[in-house]
Amino acid sequence: MIDFRTDAPVAGRLDVRWHAGHPSPADDPAPAIQVHAYSEHTLILRQNKSVHFEAPFLFLLFGNDRALLLDSGATADPAAMPLRATVDALIDAWLRLRPREGREEYGLIVAHTHAHGDHTAGDGQFADRPHTETVGPSRAEVISYFGFEQWPLRPAELDLGGRVLDLLPGPGHEESAVVFHDRHTGLLLTGDSLYPGRLYISDLAAFTATVDRLLAFCDTTPVTHVLGCHIEMTRTPDQDYPRGTAHQPDEPPLELTPGHLRRLREALAAGRGPSGDFIVVYED
Repeated sequence: MIDFRTDAPVAGRLDVRWHAGHPSPADDPAPAIQVHAYSEHTLILRQNKSVHFEAPFLFLLFGNDRALLLDSGATADPAAMPLRATVDALIDAWLRLRPREGREEYGLIVAHTHAHGDHTAGDGQFADRPHTETVGPSRAEVISYFGFEQWPLRPAELDLGGRVLDLLPGPGHEESAVVFHDRHTGLLLTGDSLYPGRLYISDLAAFTATVDRLLAFCDTTPVTHVLGCHIEMTRTPDQDYPRGTAHQPDEPPLELTPGHLRRLREALAAGRGPSGDFIVVYED
């Protein structure tokens, strides 16, 4: 059994060059899914922009009893986006290094940062997978599965078997959004609430309250990196890639900091859009 309890978050690696598509998507030699080991128990996956321009990031976290796959990408077809096969191979490789009884019963939870299609399209690939639970993307299903009380005011917890995550309600971009904080690594997984790119806000009051709760959480909890689910910016402040771009050769890093949350709150208070590493868009 792995002891995931630490006095401080376990360090990981973000010395990675993310594949950002190809000038000719049909000729892209890169695989459909890029896999990076942040740590031995934490993997970051990115869907190739040549498969789908959204190129969402997905996260696979291992606990003693089960793993969590956070989001399932933008493409349902396993021939184009072999997510199930990739996840199965990664879990099998992780288990081979850690012999245990009942290995065949090791579980998987497929959950989501929010309900939009570019984060849930691959769910169907796991429909017949043994020992697998897929959390429905609606607000009611999210609240029921994770046991949220007084949504969106109070957080919940998810225990993967010694590895505990804090689940923070995150509506504003989408009504069922959840932000996941991994106590083991200190990663704050913000979905589409904050990432380097255009942040689409559908409910300003709810979004502002979410940012306030995240800031309060970061004031009392170790956060190593803020990781969203997309990169849409260039390295030039306030200049993003147009929606639908399939090749982004001038991408900045994925990782942000709690300081970016403070800048986001200031941008909301000022009612302005551009803010260097992200752009706020108020939807009608």
